Amino acid sequence: MTIELSREHLQAICSHGESAYPQECCGLLLGLVRRDSKTVVDVLGTENAWDEEAMKAFQGIEPLAKLGETKRGNYGIAPTDILKAQKAARDRHLAIIGIYHSHPDCAAIPSEFDRQVAWQEYSYIIVSVCSGKAVDVTSWGLDDDREFQREEISLVDQLENYSKNR
Repeated sequence: MTIELSREHLQAICSHGESAYPQECCGLLLGLVRRDSKTVVDVLGTENAWDEEAMKAFQGIEPLAKLGETKRGNYGIAPTDILKAQKAARDRHLAIIGIYHSHPDCAAIPSEFDRQVAWQEYSYIIVSVCSGKAVDVTSWGLDDDREFQREEISLVDQLENYSKNR
């Protein structure tokens, strides 16, 4: 699978990761799904809603001691933000096609927790932010065995392509 996005979208994701550092940032990717590719049409940054309540909700997946209460190693997107994004996407004949988040001072590789909570139909873009600077960006999708497989990131002028297809 390939995920297509513009340089502006990539920059927005990296900038969000840098501005949230040393905490994790997160956001939603709106776009279109085709047979072998996904095209990002809009990047919606969200507030990292990770808190003690979120930590307790996920304690069955990871031990509490490993999850932690801080946003430095965890992220959460509020259900209200997801619902607003779904409505906005639907109004534009788009869908939520993925989620992005940052890994402060850590590689842009999904954690076991990332895998456990991932949805198979989404792409997961991870930006590694080291000492406040975005240094690597990767994208991942789950296969039929619920294992992450790396997705190719293709930088395109997708807004132009999107308007041509409308």
